Amino acid sequence: MSLRHAVLGLLAEAPASGYDLMKLFNASLSNVWPATQSQVYGELTKLTTAGLVEVAAHGPRGRKEYAITDDGMAELHHWLTEVEPSGPPRHDGLLRVFFLGVVTPLEAQTYLLHQAERAARTRATLKHIEETAEWDEEMISVYGRIALEYGLRMSATQEEWARWAADEVTSAKAKKASELARSQHKEGRQNPEK
Repeated sequence: MSLRHAVLGLLAEAPASGYDLMKLFNASLSNVWPATQSQVYGELTKLTTAGLVEVAAHGPRGRKEYAITDDGMAELHHWLTEVEPSGPPRHDGLLRVFFLGVVTPLEAQTYLLHQAERAARTRATLKHIEETAEWDEEMISVYGRIALEYGLRMSATQEEWARWAADEVTSAKAKKASELARSQHKEGRQNPEK
């Protein structure tokens, strides 16, 4: 659903070819809503069929430039103002935290420190984008910078949390919980009739 609206949003600023849209996705939206070339071109076909975009110009080698229609603009406006964002995404990395008690405290700490380093790398990448991007007055640039700030703040928070959690899993309470979980598992294997 959101790929449709991402394409409409990009076209709301200016007409673009599929190639141009892929460049925009890679430069601005890939950290929020990544898409492949086949997904973008497939979505353009669906949007054209639905009357939400139209082919505005033809260029060399079959190049098509797409523009958002009035119906497309109405759909984008409806989505922005009346449709609630979907719930929180599933987070495989955080789900694992619930079960770190089945590994040793050192393994749990290693996992969490890896997550901290991953968040730090993400923040460094976003910081590089912030420093090197050409932030002009166009819509995608202005609001893209606001979305980038979210990524910067979230990655900083994730790193800080993961480093804190890495210390927590070596606490006496966490060690005791892990030992209890492992002993219960071991006991259950020795006495399968229980």
